[in-house]
Amino acid sequence: MSETPDKPVPDDEEQRAQLASDLRDAIDLGEGDWIRDTLDDMHPADASDLLEHLSTERFEAAVELLDGELPSEILIELREEYREDAVEIMSDEAVVEALDDLETDDATAVLEDLDEDRRERILDELEPEDRAVLEASFEFEEDTAGRLMQREFLAAPEFWTIGQTIDFARDNAADLPTDFYEIYVVDPTNKPLGYVLLSQLLRTGRDVKLADIMGSFNSDIHVDQDQEEVAYQFQKYALASAPVKDHEGRLVGMITVDDMVHVIQEENTEDLLALANVSSADGSDTVWESVKARAPWLGINLITAFVASAIIALFEGTLDRLVQLAILMPVVAALAGNAGSQGLAVAVRAIAEREMEGKAGRRAVVRETLTGVVNGGIFAIGVALVALFWFQDVKLSIILGVAMFASFVWAGVSGILVPLTLKRMGADPAVASSVFVLTLTDVMAFFSFLGLATLFLL
Repeated sequence: MSETPDKPVPDDEEQRAQLASDLRDAIDLGEGDWIRDTLDDMHPADASDLLEHLSTERFEAAVELLDGELPSEILIELREEYREDAVEIMSDEAVVEALDDLETDDATAVLEDLDEDRRERILDELEPEDRAVLEASFEFEEDTAGRLMQREFLAAPEFWTIGQTIDFARDNAADLPTDFYEIYVVDPTNKPLGYVLLSQLLRTGRDVKLADIMGSFNSDIHVDQDQEEVAYQFQKYALASAPVKDHEGRLVGMITVDDMVHVIQEENTEDLLALANVSSADGSDTVWESVKARAPWLGINLITAFVASAIIALFEGTLDRLVQLAILMPVVAALAGNAGSQGLAVAVRAIAEREMEGKAGRRAVVRETLTGVVNGGIFAIGVALVALFWFQDVKLSIILGVAMFASFVWAGVSGILVPLTLKRMGADPAVASSVFVLTLTDVMAFFSFLGLATLFLL
């Protein structure tokens, strides 16, 4: 880069690509001022996205060129692995400054990236009140509402008027969260009674009491509640924010929808990867990290593959005498496996969306079974006709069709029953279901096809 380029706004793909190229050149040339000015002119989300397109080495070089500092708004937008690298490079003073600028939920996320010794060292640099709040967040398990919530919120007693509430908010603006949508109405023990939307607050006269216009809560979130359950409540009730209560029912925090967007995306990605038997996937992963994430599942699949092979071995004599069976056998297993995977994907999504409770679950079992019957009938006739045309053997064609039909029905049943059973046993159906379903469909496909052939063709 011969000269410092203008600061483009990444409006389209071509501009973003050019900006990324300019950023790489600026890093290579050590132009820290250009990097700082460019990032300052961008929205924090766009700036973090631009930095995440860098290799790990260039990203670390960019942070060093910024004198080991990164604006807190950009820092919290970075993906976890990039944020960890950034915090590793940043000085303790820079991390403390970033924590002071962040709300408690975001500050907790940054502290999670630090090793225990450095975390304690940085907490010692904070104001006692701020330290106490952040230390309290670590009393809760990861991926719970207590870890996600922010401690900044606006609460008022039920006997306050609109005017008193507005005046209090203005007088204490520095202590309020950056973004909030509701005012929580509490009783003398600080237990939430209801809420008043800011839009309603602005449309109501100053002399009206909060108790007269407050609405009732649809959500019921406690500090130890799993983030997946919290996300479900946000989605179900279309929440913008929700109060969080401690074990005694007192108001201790607030969760906003921007946090839930990340959680929903994280949970969906986790389930998607789990269905593919992959526990991690990221563009910054090394080869060894990818191997460690995938090899265990491949090992499990290896064991299940030998189970299916053992079924085939039972009919070794049949295969020796009828070579056609070896040709047609993969057809049955492949189609049945795909049918089972389809049912499994639908079931796991429905379980995640709480659509399999009670009678809905029973209806789903019936639906998937009947789907297997219909699809099995269609494809049984189709493959039987192909086999008849290919091998000119009526018995072989009928056996293939019957085996195909039985495998499809079994695939439909197992695709829905396996995840439901795992769910009732307390296991995550997205993680373990695919191995069981594919093994069961393979076993049924091989056993039914080769068993029928042994009975009726030999």
